[in-house]
Amino acid sequence: MASDANTAGEPADAPVPPPEHIAPDEPPESTGTVIVAGLAGLAIAVAKAVAGVVSGSGAMLAEAAHSVADTVTGVLPPTALRRSARPADEEHPLGYGPERYVWAVLASVATFVGGAVFAVYGGIRTLAHGGTPGDPLVSYLVLAVAAALEGVSLTRGVRQLRGRAVRPGAPARRPLRHTPRPAVKAVTTEDSAALLGLLLAAAGLAGGQLTGSTVWDGIASLLIGLLLAAVAWVLGSSNAALLIGRPLPPRMRESVREELLTVPHIVEVLELTTLVQGPTEILIAAKVNFRDVASAEQVEWACEDAEQQLRQRFPAIRRVYLDPTPGVHQVRPGSRPGTAPGPGAPHDPVASPGVRGALPRSGDTPSSDRRSAGP
Repeated sequence: MASDANTAGEPADAPVPPPEHIAPDEPPESTGTVIVAGLAGLAIAVAKAVAGVVSGSGAMLAEAAHSVADTVTGVLPPTALRRSARPADEEHPLGYGPERYVWAVLASVATFVGGAVFAVYGGIRTLAHGGTPGDPLVSYLVLAVAAALEGVSLTRGVRQLRGRAVRPGAPARRPLRHTPRPAVKAVTTEDSAALLGLLLAAAGLAGGQLTGSTVWDGIASLLIGLLLAAVAWVLGSSNAALLIGRPLPPRMRESVREELLTVPHIVEVLELTTLVQGPTEILIAAKVNFRDVASAEQVEWACEDAEQQLRQRFPAIRRVYLDPTPGVHQVRPGSRPGTAPGPGAPHDPVASPGVRGALPRSGDTPSSDRRSAGP
């Protein structure tokens, strides 16, 4: 996206934040930090489970399962960051960036299986068999402590999102929707769901305490299960879209096209393909029509200039491949008019020898992440 991305009237599908403002990835958490966070999550889960047994609340047991699922999903993001940060090699010429989305999808599956299924089962069982409510005091205390901890974590996540927003102080919902950082999205979404789940569990306890019926507790457990299923679906579908391959939003694609047209000797961008490979990894591939009178050397340096300009304007761009392609109305020398293939017709996507920035054949390895590939 252009630097004017903070102007009024920004479309809803604009990236938030634009990649030219994306900071380098946060370093993966240390092993000790991950272990401490995991132990804290398990301690909260155990406390909820004990409170659920004491009070006879299925909703508290559902919240215990929720905490276990959150603990598992909290361990996966640091693992994903480490594995996705590995440099490109011959077996994976475009790097390991998308692997973080594989782990994020696995985390959403853990949330669904470990939390949603158990909570729904517990709610149905409570509604079917009933029971006698116990003393809810311990459950209220555990819920209060858990709400305080989740609130601190959520506040931190929202601050991170607002810090990456295009406009200072802008709402965090748009960065949450468009961010390609699965860890930030997972933590913020799950903390929000955790707070809502705690409220549902408290409502179920209060309903049982006031009426002497476990129906309210069963309903709360069902709602917690449905909430976790919704969270798992949102996180799974968004990360699956990034794993499959999501392009840049329309406005940024147009900015990339405009930037290419400012390069000397480039007269037309016939086709533009963009791919988000990670939070700070974007691939650009384009079929470009150069001036007919441009020499091979001028085309080579134009490809170099195009990559430098794009990377200077959008630091998140890591790879640029340009394919010199004849324009729509150009005719192959020696052929009859009207028989030359247009840019949309099948043709060899590899540029002529000696041209930097050509699209690689299948299996080729880019010569450098910082330079356009060449034969």
